[in-house]
Amino acid sequence: MSILGNRVVRTEDPHLLTGSGSYVANLQREGTLEVAFALSPVAHGLIRRIDTEAALALDGVEAVLTAADIELPPLPAAAPERIDASRPLLATGRVRFAGEPVAMVIARTAAIAEDAANLVWADIEPLPALVDPEEAATSGIRLFEGSNVVLEREPAGDPDLFDGAAVVVTQRIVNQRVAPAPMEPRALAAEVDPSGRLVAYASTQSAHRVKAVIAKSLGLDPSDVLVRTQDVGGGFGAKASVYPEEILTAYAAWRLKRPVRWVESRSNSMLGLVHGRGQIQYVTAGADAGGRLLGLKLHIVQDGGAYPFFGVQLPNLTILMSSGAYRIPKIEGSFISVATNTTPIAAYRGAGRPEAAAAIERILDRLASELHIDPAEIRRRNFIEPESFPYTTASGASYDSGEYLAALETVLVKGAYEQLRVEQERRRRAGSPLQLGIGLSSYVEITNGLTSGEYASIQIDQQGHATVFSGTSPHGQGHKTAWAMIAADLLGLPMESITVITGDTDLVPRGVGTFGSRSAQAGGSAVREASESLLAKARELSASLLEADPQDMVPGVNGLMVAGSPSTEISWTRIASEAERAGVELVAVADFEPAGASFPFGSHLAVVEVDSETGKVRLVSYTAVDDAGPLINPMLAEGQIHGGIAQGAAQALMEEFTYAPDGTPLTANLADYAAISAPELPAFSTYSQETPTPLNPLGVKGIGESGTTGAIPAVQNAVVDALSHLGIAHIDMPLTGERVWRAIHAARG
Repeated sequence: MSILGNRVVRTEDPHLLTGSGSYVANLQREGTLEVAFALSPVAHGLIRRIDTEAALALDGVEAVLTAADIELPPLPAAAPERIDASRPLLATGRVRFAGEPVAMVIARTAAIAEDAANLVWADIEPLPALVDPEEAATSGIRLFEGSNVVLEREPAGDPDLFDGAAVVVTQRIVNQRVAPAPMEPRALAAEVDPSGRLVAYASTQSAHRVKAVIAKSLGLDPSDVLVRTQDVGGGFGAKASVYPEEILTAYAAWRLKRPVRWVESRSNSMLGLVHGRGQIQYVTAGADAGGRLLGLKLHIVQDGGAYPFFGVQLPNLTILMSSGAYRIPKIEGSFISVATNTTPIAAYRGAGRPEAAAAIERILDRLASELHIDPAEIRRRNFIEPESFPYTTASGASYDSGEYLAALETVLVKGAYEQLRVEQERRRRAGSPLQLGIGLSSYVEITNGLTSGEYASIQIDQQGHATVFSGTSPHGQGHKTAWAMIAADLLGLPMESITVITGDTDLVPRGVGTFGSRSAQAGGSAVREASESLLAKARELSASLLEADPQDMVPGVNGLMVAGSPSTEISWTRIASEAERAGVELVAVADFEPAGASFPFGSHLAVVEVDSETGKVRLVSYTAVDDAGPLINPMLAEGQIHGGIAQGAAQALMEEFTYAPDGTPLTANLADYAAISAPELPAFSTYSQETPTPLNPLGVKGIGESGTTGAIPAVQNAVVDALSHLGIAHIDMPLTGERVWRAIHAARG
């Protein structure tokens, strides 16, 4: 019986739960110097002078560096041909957001470094700040030499886009700026080892990316740089980027030949770690009288923040996924990505796909309301049928497989949809102050969207113990459990006889990392291929000992046996001994290249109570049906779905990073930024459906961002639905009590 598909308890957890986790912050090296950064207090201004004398005079300070003291290249902009928008490692000539580093302090302790950073005086002549991307797009105030619009796609301008439509609806939709806020802020430690190599310990989602960027920035041969990750306390996409502070910490270690460490504070992390979302959408959809979609038009204004990070590319993903689960004959997408005096935007759980789900799911509810069709029914009428796959949408996405209607019907039954509608009508007739809202979303998202491959290798030692090496870079997903399960399933080894190693660029020679829900389909498939290659070698060796056909050798309890004859089992220890005698290495390597991206999907049902007197929203229940193909470990999958729903509900109801008009951050700590917690959430009812993809040998799709993609529009739709009888057609996120209260009072005149 296969171990795959079973609820195997995570092997990663015991050392974390017993307090023996190893993070950058508790890395011990004698003589370690600590780093802190002096940050700009203003959002936009010209640097006239940076005074470091007081900081240098503080006892215990080793050095204070400004842009004038380093000769390192800037980080290139994620926008072609915008060299002028490259980001300097320390602010040079001008600051462009509050929190931008202007000086680096190196001291004997973290406390001294922080005190010294506060003594650095930056004489900055303020300039007018731009925090609204729509205003910034047309403003005469320029952040760079070129336009504030750093990337754009022109609309096609199809005059026949809505031909035959009985109704056309337009809605402005805001996906507000949010802070990723991982439990562990950014951190990096570096030292020069006895051989003269630079060794960096990073809290990252991609050890190999950190290595490549550090080597290039410092002008080193990649072989002179080693990056290791230990335990990583979350990332949510934000730690897929490589930051100036990380490069500068490595630079300090290389220059001083001393161990150097930087661990940022929570408040600094809220300013310096990239933010997510920041997207304004203008969505227009047309449908015939029966509610069938005829055309969709989407224009996006993307806030890129002060420097063009990956965030400026997010609209491409949003437009690509704008068709959702629906057959839409015509789609027209356009966007502008705009620089503002705010923290740069980059990947955050879903990265462009939740924004797409928000657009299509909200506009579908608007159409249903205009046509007096039940929200569930309008979805039924527009789903792409199972027999249509593989299916290419009008926006250019090539969907692999799907059973969209089945997911919707399951969630309607499990969530008691019809009964909820009866109760909703009862409350409306009774004039209850607590109105019930029922929100649906049927999402599709793209995982491993760049269709990148992954490395894995496996070896078995003389004790019959297997070690799996993977190019993925986990930070909470449970890869060590999942990869061990895949190897155990093929090799007939117990889980406790398998060690999984990730995040060491010496032990793992190449790798891409963990982001975009790519790991199971790319990394897991690489582990499978490597295990299959190793198994083929072992079959030959064990068959020669038994004078059997290698094809008849199958995994046993802890070795290989002739099929149907358990008494013939040869242990892995003996196979390893035979390999050594025959001069055969029990090692196999795989570089798996997937045939394409995969498209997980599902249907979510959120139920809310809205107090019509105060505007307070309470999420009452949540039911989710998600399909990511066969599940390697349902327990790991449920963990991903639960976390994703929580973050999606948080964005819908509470979270927003805001700025004053002058660019001053207003939510720069967890006292002001309304991160969600357990008391605000109900127990989730989650169900899985399994529609395999033909694009990898495991048949799996990504699941890390599914919960978020489904939850954001489901919860928003639920709140609007609760108040639709008042004539309220839309309320922007976050759906705070004040915002909902204002909408109610505006509707009542």
